[in-house]
Amino acid sequence: MSKDKKQKHGASYEDELVPMQVALNGVMRVLQDKGERVVVLFEGRDTAGKGGVIKAVSEKLNTRQCHIAALGVPTDREKGQWYFQRYVAYLPGAGEMTLFDRSWYNRAGVEAVMGFCTPAQTDAFLKAAPVFEKMLVDDGIRLFKYWLTVDQAEQEQRFADRQDDPLKQWKLSPVDLQARAKYDEYGRARDRMLEATHTKWAPWTLVDFNDQKAGRLKLIANLLSRLPVPADDAPEVEIPPLPGKPLKEKFRGPLKPI
Repeated sequence: MSKDKKQKHGASYEDELVPMQVALNGVMRVLQDKGERVVVLFEGRDTAGKGGVIKAVSEKLNTRQCHIAALGVPTDREKGQWYFQRYVAYLPGAGEMTLFDRSWYNRAGVEAVMGFCTPAQTDAFLKAAPVFEKMLVDDGIRLFKYWLTVDQAEQEQRFADRQDDPLKQWKLSPVDLQARAKYDEYGRARDRMLEATHTKWAPWTLVDFNDQKAGRLKLIANLLSRLPVPADDAPEVEIPPLPGKPLKEKFRGPLKPI
């Protein structure tokens, strides 16, 4: 893609994204007013673009309302708990939204493919997940599940970009490098997962993320179409003028700003 086309694409992306972020702020006002709860799961292969779309959704929202859950490797204690237990702790309260950067579906994906769990544990998860999700939905949680699709050639290019960029090298884990050779295995695990857990109360939505910016816009537009929107625009806030001249910040003692 030429530099001019990249610049044009980038400008168009921002022009489309900003109104969506404004609309998301409106959604959060409705959630707060009505005490509703939203959970969004972002799943996909390594490098699919989960972090980028989560940032696009969350970066202009109130961090007291919008929370990101990106859980690490389970501790020994967590391994001895009910599988869903540590995820329950991150579910939203009234007026909140939680974005899961990967979720309980680790059990059907990376854990199953990389041998971090037994086949029996994967089987049990695939039976339990729809039941668990129905409990969430029946309790009033709005649950949305997105799978970000990416072709192997594009995935390899993104791995190379991470390798060459010192600001992205932290994204390359030993598991990621081992998983590169298991593209087909991940695909089979994904298909089995989708077949077992695509339900009428918690359906999956697949989004093409070979073009990450286009994928973000499509995903956010889809999410907005399924969320409550405010009937009116945000109320205007009027800030009255200060009485007198603005004061300079002063400090007593030896401490001074750098």
